[in-house]
Amino acid sequence: MSSPAKPIIFSGIQPTGRKHLGNYIGAIRQYVEGQDRGEPAIFCVVDLHSISVAYDPADLRERVLDTAAILLAAGLDPERCVFFRQSDVAAHAEMTWLLSAVTSHGDLNRMTQFKEKTGSARDLASAALFYYPVLMAADVLVYRATEVPVGDDQRQHVELMREIARRFNERFGETLVIPDLKVPEVGARIMDLQEPERKMSTTGGTESGTVLVLDDEKTIRKKVGSAVTDSGREVVASPDKPGVTNLIDILAVARGVGRAEIEREFDGAGYGDFKGAVADGVVELLAPVRARYAELRPDEAALERVLLAGAEKAATIAAPVLADVRARMGFG
Repeated sequence: MSSPAKPIIFSGIQPTGRKHLGNYIGAIRQYVEGQDRGEPAIFCVVDLHSISVAYDPADLRERVLDTAAILLAAGLDPERCVFFRQSDVAAHAEMTWLLSAVTSHGDLNRMTQFKEKTGSARDLASAALFYYPVLMAADVLVYRATEVPVGDDQRQHVELMREIARRFNERFGETLVIPDLKVPEVGARIMDLQEPERKMSTTGGTESGTVLVLDDEKTIRKKVGSAVTDSGREVVASPDKPGVTNLIDILAVARGVGRAEIEREFDGAGYGDFKGAVADGVVELLAPVRARYAELRPDEAALERVLLAGAEKAATIAAPVLADVRARMGFG
């Protein structure tokens, strides 16, 4: 019996903001793990998505390189995966326009993230922000990816992506692959340490509640030590203990164990010892990444070479898929 085919993995990460612990646990660690499972595993810095909100061009170029260096420092290996900058592969933009033919205004209007990001200023939001999910669908579908490793907050976008693929196939014939969502079993949604009802974020979260991948040890210990818990002493994951549950998930990921093991270890220990252990775990998890980043980030020419070499590989994979889509739609 032949062994099952390896998945084609695709995921992208925005260069907006600084990368935080939630990004690392929810996405970056999945990328590193996936590069040996995927055939191929394709990852990119999605700079085209960044222009959906106000931005500075010079700052964007810097942040792309920052993000690339963090991903490489975390363990992405250009020899084991395809790693590139989204805007270097024109197929993403063309595929977005073609997929708009099977995407309705109502689909996009229901996207929770668009509503959250725009609030009462929805009429002033850019069309690019409204169209963001179509570009995300194009990112994945143009490679016929079978698996999309992302954080839980992207679930709705991936469901729309799957629906777009189904509609295209129904209208134009079997052409696109309907990909599967993959989120971590533990740590799929890391929350703000000060406001544990909200996900950790560099744009909408609190500064003291957001642990950055590049934070030094002293800063990490201070942020974890001041994390919101509750008035009790039990280290138990529960809906009515969001702060404690969040810290349990963080430590479970850092140690590579389940929630139950953390709960058993700290049964009766109280929050002081527990927070100290969480801080130790996060420091140990992120220290190698910070050290490697410091080595990689100064050599911008080397980072550019990695991204451009990856773009050549990605363009080669995307070209026949885009050609099939164009032909099915009556172009060329």
